[in-house]
Amino acid sequence: MARARDFGLVAEIMPPGIGNAITDVPGVQVGHVTLRQGKVNTGVTAIVPQPGNLFLNKLTAAVEVINGFGKSAGLMQVAELGTLETPILLTNTFGVGTCVNALIRHAISETPTIGRETSTVNAVVCECNDGPLSDIQAFAVTEADALHALETAGDTVVEGSVGAGTGMSCFGFKGGIGTASRRIGNEDRDCHLGVLVLANFGRAGDLVLPDGRRPDPHAAAQAEKGSIIVVLATDVPLDQRQLQRVCRRAGAGIARLGAFWGHGSGDIVLGFTTANRVPHVSTKDTIALSRLSESRIDDLFRAACESTEEAILNALCSATSVTGPDGTTRPLLADWLRGR
Repeated sequence: MARARDFGLVAEIMPPGIGNAITDVPGVQVGHVTLRQGKVNTGVTAIVPQPGNLFLNKLTAAVEVINGFGKSAGLMQVAELGTLETPILLTNTFGVGTCVNALIRHAISETPTIGRETSTVNAVVCECNDGPLSDIQAFAVTEADALHALETAGDTVVEGSVGAGTGMSCFGFKGGIGTASRRIGNEDRDCHLGVLVLANFGRAGDLVLPDGRRPDPHAAAQAEKGSIIVVLATDVPLDQRQLQRVCRRAGAGIARLGAFWGHGSGDIVLGFTTANRVPHVSTKDTIALSRLSESRIDDLFRAACESTEEAILNALCSATSVTGPDGTTRPLLADWLRGR
């Protein structure tokens, strides 16, 4: 699996984590289920933010909607309450409902009182449209697929044409799943900010590499109708307002590569911190949360920008060939880079 750095594509000031992945944030795990059969090229990607029962012990979270042409589920409550109480599933547009059901069943299996003796659960599922390279009307993703992605999540992140990224396109090239991270000094220990992207955006011909080259996919430049989901994780203590500010800077990483967030693009950033946990039920009127000094937040802004840019490049460089229902394909950026 080639990554951006294998081709000399490095644009950084901050150092990456050991794995240069979202899983450099302790406790974060990622799993995929990839479905490739006949006219179907799709799947599910699961991000498990922390071990244990997230419904009873929530994470501080935030959402930044850069352009809202999308059909994700659960983001409204995250934006309102500032908490995340389920793992995050990524899939194709028509798989959202199925994945919501799977997350609800998963939460009920851990907390049987949900919806009966306590509140309902806010399942979070994000999507991109893989229609050109997969028969989206096949409704191929099942609840079993979603649950299997959760159950098999681990510390190693496979990138490219896998999971939810199987049928995705990016800047006229084959897109998919990518990840990257940056290491951040925080008092007496190293913390991390990591990003995972589902890259399915960008007009053909608009891609600008960190060294200034503009790869040509030899495809017609159509209107921007794709999407990108950015999942951002950190173990730096932040409140919801700070976390949303950090999420906003992921947009800079997207724009660096040539995107302008077109009318038909759903560009969403969902962020969480593992440092501040919020109990579902508290015996006290107030709870204590720690937060970063505002004077130090620029490090996270830069980390969000750099990690997002590199994660997208990793998705492009790791992608493998996929053929759609009518024979449609996308060229590989790795092939273009090897030819130079």
